[in-house]
Amino acid sequence: MARKKDPWGKLVLVDFDDGIAWVTLNRPEKRNAMSPKLNEEMRATVEALAIDARCKVLVLTGAGDAFTAGMDLKEYFRETDGQGDNAILSVRRTAEEWQWRRLRDYPKSTIAMVNGWCFGGAFTPVVACDLATAANEATFGLSEVNWGIIPAGNVTKATAETIGYRNALYYAMTGETFDGKQAAAMGLVNSSVPRKKLKAHTRKIAQTLLEKNQTVLRGIKIAMKRVKYMEWDVSADYLYAKMGEALYFGASENRQNAMKAFLDEKKFKPGIQHFKGTK
Repeated sequence: MARKKDPWGKLVLVDFDDGIAWVTLNRPEKRNAMSPKLNEEMRATVEALAIDARCKVLVLTGAGDAFTAGMDLKEYFRETDGQGDNAILSVRRTAEEWQWRRLRDYPKSTIAMVNGWCFGGAFTPVVACDLATAANEATFGLSEVNWGIIPAGNVTKATAETIGYRNALYYAMTGETFDGKQAAAMGLVNSSVPRKKLKAHTRKIAQTLLEKNQTVLRGIKIAMKRVKYMEWDVSADYLYAKMGEALYFGASENRQNAMKAFLDEKKFKPGIQHFKGTK
């Protein structure tokens, strides 16, 4: 059977590298501003990669000197304003589908690699990804207040949950920018390094994730995002159920072999080593 044509290749580029799918927003002349067409291509891309065996870890970044400058003011806003409610809602839902609905509960590990400009709507996919890295030189900003709108598309929620209430209010109300080091200090990204070292740094993190049991990894990331909204007793029951699901879907053999290597063979130290068993 012929392989179905990949949905990327124009406004989105994908490069496969030993289990890592480097997904690049590709409008460098517009600082990768997210237009309706780019959002359509990204939605199709993340859906395709979710079941593509070539992708085990998805890394999202941008072409040129920007991650993304946010939503395209002309194509996403002005050109859709007169199209009627249903058309506007369709454009918004397409953006939301990939920017947080799909990425937040993605079945594979995801990393946002912020290489440069990161404004407005860009915050949502950054926070939706499991992990995030940034260049020290990257520039972040909630500039919506400067042109008269509220940071929507869940940008306000994304920042409130990651950089803290006071920081979120400050940057949303003033429109001031901050760099990669500040983003790491506030918790928006996990780490910040010089731009020239960013890809190698991100690849190292991705390779660490590739070594783990992927079924367990999926269970951990989804559980972590769910339990923060649960009461303690509900969380405990949910986590035991989630562990049972992971064992059912393939983690059982890895668990048994790891315990044997630790308890019986005395050749594995789980606190400081990774068990190289089934993936």
